[in-house]
Amino acid sequence: MEKLNSATDQLDAALSRLEGAIESLFERAGDPGVVRRELAAMAQDRANLAEELDASMAREQQLQKLADEASAALGSAIDEVRAALNRNEGS
Repeated sequence: MEKLNSATDQLDAALSRLEGAIESLFERAGDPGVVRRELAAMAQDRANLAEELDASMAREQQLQKLADEASAALGSAIDEVRAALNRNEGS
């Protein structure tokens, strides 16, 4: 019987702690409508940021393509200058 009373006391204490924790959560969460609106706003912000990230990545790819083209053109120009210099040295 003593074990049963001890277990009951432990259960009561655990339930009290659980109730306190739940009350604390409700106090911090506040009005459920406010929480839902904040969550919706955060979801919209996330969607906006995802769109901006996609656009930035597309722009980065365009810029990288242009940089590659410029690098290739510069390399060709350097080769042409070297060839012209070699022709002049041979004359």
